[in-house]
Amino acid sequence: MTKSRKKAPFLNREISWLYFNERVLQEAADESVPLIERIKFLSIFSSNLEEFYRVRVATMSRLVNLNEKAKELLGFNPKKVLNEIKNLVVKQEKRFEQLFQAILINELARNRIFILNDIQLNVARGTFVKNHFRDKILSNLVPVMVDPDKPFPELKDRYLYFFVRLSRNQGPGREKYALIELPPFVSRFLVLPETNDLKFIILVEDIVRYCLDDLFFTFSYDDIDAYTVQLTRDAELDIDKNVSDKFIDELRTSLEKRKKGKPMRLLYDSDMPLEMLNTLVNKLRLSPESLIPGNRYHRFGDFIDFPNVGSKDLNYPPLVPLKVKDLHRTESIFSKMARRDYLVNLPYQSYDYIILFLREAAIDPKVTEINITLYRLAENSKVINALINAAKNGKKVNCVVELKARFDEQANIFWTSKLLEEGVNVNYGLTDYKVHSKICLVKRMEKDKPVYYANLATGNFNEKTAGIYCDHSVFTVKKEITGDLVRLFEALNKRTVTKGFKHLIVSPLESRSRLYKLMDREIRHARQGKPAYMILKVNSLADEGIVNKLYQASNAGVKVELIVRGICCLVPGIAGYSENIRVISIIDKFLEHARVFIFGNNGKDDMYLSSGDFMTRNFEHRVEVGFPILDRDVKAEIRDMIELQLQDNTKAREINRLNNNKYHRTRTVKKVRAQVDIYNYLKAKHSD
Repeated sequence: MTKSRKKAPFLNREISWLYFNERVLQEAADESVPLIERIKFLSIFSSNLEEFYRVRVATMSRLVNLNEKAKELLGFNPKKVLNEIKNLVVKQEKRFEQLFQAILINELARNRIFILNDIQLNVARGTFVKNHFRDKILSNLVPVMVDPDKPFPELKDRYLYFFVRLSRNQGPGREKYALIELPPFVSRFLVLPETNDLKFIILVEDIVRYCLDDLFFTFSYDDIDAYTVQLTRDAELDIDKNVSDKFIDELRTSLEKRKKGKPMRLLYDSDMPLEMLNTLVNKLRLSPESLIPGNRYHRFGDFIDFPNVGSKDLNYPPLVPLKVKDLHRTESIFSKMARRDYLVNLPYQSYDYIILFLREAAIDPKVTEINITLYRLAENSKVINALINAAKNGKKVNCVVELKARFDEQANIFWTSKLLEEGVNVNYGLTDYKVHSKICLVKRMEKDKPVYYANLATGNFNEKTAGIYCDHSVFTVKKEITGDLVRLFEALNKRTVTKGFKHLIVSPLESRSRLYKLMDREIRHARQGKPAYMILKVNSLADEGIVNKLYQASNAGVKVELIVRGICCLVPGIAGYSENIRVISIIDKFLEHARVFIFGNNGKDDMYLSSGDFMTRNFEHRVEVGFPILDRDVKAEIRDMIELQLQDNTKAREINRLNNNKYHRTRTVKKVRAQVDIYNYLKAKHSD
C-alpha cells in the first residue's frame, strides 16, 4: 500500500449502518413500489432502528467513559460518534415523518383508503369504535397514576405507553399524571365499516384516545391529554461464558434483565407539551441524547402487518416458488445427489427440497445419523419436526442449537427443550463462540460403508425467512466437502473447534488466513501482469484487516467488485487506496442474504459460499463455514445470478465516498432489476 495502514480510509460501522437504513427508507419513498409494500419498508426502517439502539448504541454508550488511550485503540471517539448518530437519526426521522404523511395519509386516500384519528370519527363510526374498545381492549388497560412521592413506573422495552395529563381549571391538585401500557397482543389496526366504497382504518392509539373517558371516569377533570411514548432499552446480555447444564437457567435470567436494560432512546410525540416532556424525562432520568422526537404513532414495526383493504396491486404479487430441475417430490433426493450436486436458490425456488431432504433422512432405513447446526428457526418448524421423527425412527440425531442467537434466545430455549424431550442429542453452543454455520450431514450405510450426504447453505434452516431472504443451499456428496464436515461435526459435538480443513473455510481458527491467501494470490497475479479480479458479495464489510487487504489488492491492480447490502466501512474511489474497487448495494423486495466469494485465479476461478460476513465477529468469535462450489453447473448458475446483480440498474445503489446512496444507473437502454431477472432466469432454466 502507498500509505500507512493507520491513515487508510475506514468509515465507522455505526455510521455506515445508518446509511444502509437510509436505503431502506429510499424503498419507502420509491413510487414504483406498491403502496402497501412502501408501508412495510417504513416498518422495516423503524424495526431496524430499534434494534440499532438496543444493541449498537447501547454498546457505544458503554464506551463513552473510556480514557483517551482506550479511545486511541478503538480508533474513534465514542461520544463524537454518538453525537453523529443522533444528528443522522433526527434527520432520518424527519424524512420518515414526511413519508408517513405522504404514504399513509395522501397516497392511501388516493386509493380510497383513509386512516382516521380520534377527532375524525362521525357518530356511527364512533359508536363502532366505542363498542370495540369496551369488548376487546378495555379489560387489557390499567392506568397507573404517577405519584410524585413514589418511584416512577418501570417502562418496558419497546412497549407503547400513553403519558396522560388530567387537568382541572381550579382547585388544589390541578394536574394529575398517569401512564397507560398498551400490551403488544392488542391488535394495532381496526378496519371500520365501509361507506360508498371508501375504506377506513383506525389505529389502536386513536381508539384509546377516543375512549379515555371510559378509563378515567372516576376522576374529576376538565381536560385530558394523552401522548404516546416508546422506550428502547439496552438489549445486550450479561451472562457468564459458561456452557453447562445451568446455562439455560442463566440465559433465562439474563433475558429477564434485558427487559429492564438501561434506557437508550425515548421516542415521543413531538406535540407533547414541554412541561409534560420535562416531567417524563426527569422521572426517567434520561439524557438529552436519548430523546428522539416523533409523531403520534410509534412502534412502526407493527406496520409490517398493515391491512390491505384495497386492490391486490397495492402489494407485490405473490411469488410462486420454482422447481429445481430433475428434483421431484416423489423421488429420492439421495439418489439424485449421488449423481451430481444440486443448488436451491431461495426464495425463488421452493424450500420444500430442504424439508424433503430431512424427511427422507428421517425415514430411510439406511440412514443411521444426522448432524445439523441450528441458529434461527421458524415458529412452527418443519425442520424440527423432521429431526424429531428421525429420532423416533431410531436415527442418532445430533443438533447444535445456538442459544445465544440474538433475540431468538427464548425460541431456541423452547426448541432445545422440545428436542431433548424427544430423544435428540442437543449441544447448546460452545463456551467462547457462537455457532453460526448452516450445515447438515447425513450418514447413510451403503454396502456396509458410510456414505455422507450434505446440505450447506448461506441462510438458516428456517422455512419462514427462506420465503423472503435471498440465499443459496447446496446438496452434495463430494468427499472433499463431506470429509471435512465429518471432522467439523466431531469437534462441534465435543463442544470445541478445530482446524486443518482441506476444502472448507472455517472460523474462528482459519477463515482469515485462508481468505488472505486467496486475496494474496490475486495480488500476485496482478503484479505478474496476469488477469486478476475478485467478486465478493456479503451483508456487511466491517473488518479492518479485510478492508486493508482489499485496498492492497486495488493498489496492485486487482479489479474488485463488491455487493454489500448493509455496513460497508471500506470507502471506494479514493486515490492511493481504492481506485479499482466498485461497491453496490441492492435493496429490493427480498433481503439479499447470500455470501458469495469469487476469485479469478488466472482464468480458473474459485467460488465459495459462506455463512459468514466480513466482520471481525465472524472471523474471531463465531463458527462459520465457507465451502467451495465444485460442480461446474452449480458454479455457472451462481455466476449468472451474480452477473445480473452487478448489472442491476434499478434497485442497486452505489456506495461511494459521499455516502449519498445514489441509484446505480447505466447508459444501456436495457432495464435490469436483479431480483426480477433472476426469477425469470431460473424459471426458464428449470422448466421441464
